[in-house]
Amino acid sequence: AVSMTGAQAGILSSDNHGKGRILTIDPKRVFKALDEGNVVVVAGFQGITDCGDITTLGRGGSDTTAVALAGAMQADVCEIFTDVEGVYSTDPRIAPNAVKLDEITYGEMLEMARLGAGVMQPRAVEMGSRYGVPIHVRSTFSDNEGTIIREDYTMKANEHVIQGVADDTNVAKVSVVGVENKPGIAHHIFQSLADKNVDVDMIVQSIRTVEDQKTDIVFTITLDDVVLAREVLDGLKAETKMEEYVINEKMAKVSIVGAGMLGEPGVAAQMFGILGEENINIEIISTSEISITCLIAEDRVKDAIRAIHDNLVIGNRG
Repeated sequence: AVSMTGAQAGILSSDNHGKGRILTIDPKRVFKALDEGNVVVVAGFQGITDCGDITTLGRGGSDTTAVALAGAMQADVCEIFTDVEGVYSTDPRIAPNAVKLDEITYGEMLEMARLGAGVMQPRAVEMGSRYGVPIHVRSTFSDNEGTIIREDYTMKANEHVIQGVADDTNVAKVSVVGVENKPGIAHHIFQSLADKNVDVDMIVQSIRTVEDQKTDIVFTITLDDVVLAREVLDGLKAETKMEEYVINEKMAKVSIVGAGMLGEPGVAAQMFGILGEENINIEIISTSEISITCLIAEDRVKDAIRAIHDNLVIGNRG
């Protein structure tokens, strides 16, 4: 066997240390070692910039490295060995009746990963989709088949309306109060956050009254970015770009994901009805073509997952 660093394996990354992205991979040195009869062990989670600096790739970087390398080498499949049997319809530790999915599309898995499903990181799924390499998520501790992540399903039976329920407790809600209601202000606020690499999600802007020239903007960030966000918002407040801001770190997202929702009216209403029956208040709602996400109080997220999963996922599977 031979070992290689990310740089030796030809992994070129951006210079954003701690959140680096893989730009290109030239695996010629890996192929050369394989041709010589070696088993090649490549260090994940790292790359090298065009200036020669080592950069770490951030959360999920090892899986991302594996998928990207498999894609660059035109492998038939990339196997990710982990501590679970595969991808489940939700966290089995919260909902004991969660079912293992035999297959899931890149799009659905990307949404689930982005919305909090911890078994795969979004960047790794993006790499699989970019290179068209199937990802087989399976257990380190058994020989059982896991879950195949690929472009399309091979079995019609897997095309359920909702594939799974994801949750994310690494969330803070930011309320920016008393913002001038005129062109360019929102751009200034979010550009300032972007300049500090603060990721923003679930944005809602509301006008108080028709006569009032002030507006409020609410959005979510990760808990990891709270300190940076405070620095940015303190600066904006000093510039009188807002009256006040409030950050609530006791929030969580609960989401449903499934390509089948595209042609199925009423799914959102069902989800909101279930949360209402559980007396769970919804703070913000955001949607994509294949997902619906609600921001709720962190201490109610497990109740929300169980109720939604039992009614919308298991209920629809029969």
